[in-house]
Amino acid sequence: MSVAAFPSTRTVVKELSRRIGEGDPEGIASLHAERVDWKLDWPETDLGRTATPWIRPRSTRVDVAAHYRELGEHHVPEGAASEIDRFLFDGDDAVMLGEIRRTARPTRRAYRARFAPHLTAEGGLVTRHHVYEDSLAVARASEAEQG
Repeated sequence: MSVAAFPSTRTVVKELSRRIGEGDPEGIASLHAERVDWKLDWPETDLGRTATPWIRPRSTRVDVAAHYRELGEHHVPEGAASEIDRFLFDGDDAVMLGEIRRTARPTRRAYRARFAPHLTAEGGLVTRHHVYEDSLAVARASEAEQG
């Protein structure tokens, strides 16, 4: 199959954005390669925090679906929103710039966080999914009060 037969990076990333907005873990995962280079902007020393179990290393399409299911389980669906301010495309690479608004289910604390996923699409599938976000806002909303 020729390279032209695959959807463009723009097409793949826009469709991924739509599916993320719909909250469809299986549909989101189906746009990822079987093996994916996955990273979230989170200190390595803080991986495995119990308040944010969805933030951990991933490497497969199955892991991607699990990430979005866990993310949904730990947030209240009402009032959740994402706004993408800009898409940037350069060959196989894309960056989305935006903001998420969510409420952590365990604490009922709302938060806003800026985000910038760096994605690479090859052969019509996402092969790199690196997310840079305000992880401090996520942690503060998700963790029980210290005291």
